[in-house]
Amino acid sequence: MPIYEYRCTNCDRSFEAFVRPGDGGAQCPLCHGSKLTREMSTFAARSSNGDGAAVVADAMANSGAANGGGTAGSGCCGGGCGCH
Repeated sequence: MPIYEYRCTNCDRSFEAFVRPGDGGAQCPLCHGSKLTREMSTFAARSSNGDGAAVVADAMANSGAANGGGTAGSGCCGGGCGCH
C-alpha cells in the first residue's frame, strides 16, 4: 500500500495518506476536502549516532550506486540496489 504526500487546496494543509488501488482517493483529515495536489515525497534516514547521511552513504556504497551502479543492468531489480 503506497503512502503519498498531499496538500489540500482548500485549507493548505500537507499530510500523508495510504492509497489503496481502486479506492476513492485521499481526503484531507482536517477539512475532508478532496481537492488535493500530490507533493514530492522525501525520506529521512537516522542512525543511533544521529548521522543519517552516513547511513545513506554506506547503503549506496554497499549497493554500488555511489559509483554508477557497478554492473550492467544495475538499479532496482537489476541487483545493484542490494534488495535482491
